Amino acid sequence: MKALILGGYGVFGGFLARLLLRDGVEVAVAGRDLAKASDFARRHGGRPIRVDIGGDLAPVADAAPDVVVDAAGPFQAYGADPYRLARFCIAHGMDYLDFSDDGAFTAGIAALDAEAKRAGRRVLSGVSTVPAISAAAAARLGEGFSEILSIESAILPGNRAPRGRSVIASILGQAGAPLKIWRGGVWREQTGWTDRRRLELRPGDRRSASLMGAPDLVLFPARFQARSVLFRAGLELGAMHDGLTLLSLMRRRGLLPGPTWLVSPVLWAARLAKPFGTDRGGMIVEIVGMVRGEPVRRRWRLLAEAGDGPFIPAIAARAVIRRLGGIAPGARPCIADLSLAELEAAASDLAVRFDIAETAAPTLFQRATGARWAELPASIRRTHAVQDMESFSGLADVTRGAGPVARLAAWVFGFPPAGNGVRVRVTKWRQGDGELWQRDFGGAKFRSHLSPSVRPGHIIERFGLFAYELALPVAAGCLHFGVRRGWFLGLPIPRRLLPRSETREFEAGGKFHFDVALYAPLTDALIVRYQGWLDADAGCPAQHERRLEEPPSEVGTVDGD
Repeated sequence: MKALILGGYGVFGGFLARLLLRDGVEVAVAGRDLAKASDFARRHGGRPIRVDIGGDLAPVADAAPDVVVDAAGPFQAYGADPYRLARFCIAHGMDYLDFSDDGAFTAGIAALDAEAKRAGRRVLSGVSTVPAISAAAAARLGEGFSEILSIESAILPGNRAPRGRSVIASILGQAGAPLKIWRGGVWREQTGWTDRRRLELRPGDRRSASLMGAPDLVLFPARFQARSVLFRAGLELGAMHDGLTLLSLMRRRGLLPGPTWLVSPVLWAARLAKPFGTDRGGMIVEIVGMVRGEPVRRRWRLLAEAGDGPFIPAIAARAVIRRLGGIAPGARPCIADLSLAELEAAASDLAVRFDIAETAAPTLFQRATGARWAELPASIRRTHAVQDMESFSGLADVTRGAGPVARLAAWVFGFPPAGNGVRVRVTKWRQGDGELWQRDFGGAKFRSHLSPSVRPGHIIERFGLFAYELALPVAAGCLHFGVRRGWFLGLPIPRRLLPRSETREFEAGGKFHFDVALYAPLTDALIVRYQGWLDADAGCPAQHERRLEEPPSEVGTVDGD
């Protein structure tokens, strides 16, 4: 077997070259800088070759490899003819793999499918951590699910892992830029390096991770028919993660242009900080799905130690090359060509550990209502089955109270103005064991945070400085909400000063309906009443809708810890 690696002396290409050399593959280490290629070959082996991917590709053909691996990138910057190298390989009877982490590039490789099949060549894009490894993990975790509700992946490298210029450029290019993300069955536009979460790489080692673009976001919604697909990346040092979060915020608010001009100083700072942190890194893929009508969470975790983390992006290409002849010809993203077992075998000589865990994944309202959850109609259960983010749209009639107490309360809590046939949209984000709700009545928005109560059958709802404990009795197929206790700034509110709630959710005509009425303490005068119906928002995984839905910035956990 002969392999030519473009960028073979770079960060990820270099680690692949070292793995292939272990396997007895004849490796050509190629790139624009022959001196660097020669230096790498002297230290590790292989044959140095000068190749400029944007120039004359004849040296690639002259080397006569069986497979060409493009580990150079950044793939989103390949210009007007991004698949020039792939077509060259097809034309000259060579298989082609790449390390693309760009969703559009990876998905677009399928345009060469007919051409590759006619030539009997294999052209696979994204043969790296994403989407190859994350897809294999998702396929394994999703076995036996009747429905997949969410897929969340995260890469958490150690701070001492080497970082190439293309990786830094990719991260900076996405910070503060718009991302298309499939969440709750709808394409939504969000912002890169936001929606921060704390993830547990191993017991006692928790790290921050934020939303980033990846091929998974483009490919997984249709591939796995999941309601939500998310990808995050993290930096081990909190100060570095915070700095990138600040850059993202500044760019989002128009205070900073595209920060790619910061590549060199950020790369310098990353090298300066290299002695800090650890060489421990890893990856997490988590799926929530339905098994016999109950939500179940499965998590696959990869932990790399002893400095072997940088090898992880290369193990997918290693696994493909090991069985190249058994892979069907054609051009496609690498999301169905490798099994998790093959990937784990490709990492067997590395300091890498894998584990899979499974737990129940009940939602906030399922836990609170307990055995009576099953008595609720399907539309009510659907509205409260939030595993990541869900949104619901419909119409409502709003009535407002007229007294001074009612007006003051409505102003404090942000309740909507009166109106009939008001368009309403409710968006819910899961945050650990709780949920954040945003109601939008024709542009009038207000939020509250819901969390478990210590008392069974109750939840806590917080509106800013106020918190109320709500009882959730189920009767005749309806879910009722009643105020039982309250606090202001953490101090108990006397029962006489609690508002009264006559709130219920019910099903009519197979559709979810709500009737919320709040009355002022002491006077029992109406504060606000809104009643109407909601349907779950729905889209098509193959189409992108432009809808701005910024998630809250509060820190939660991907696994509900």
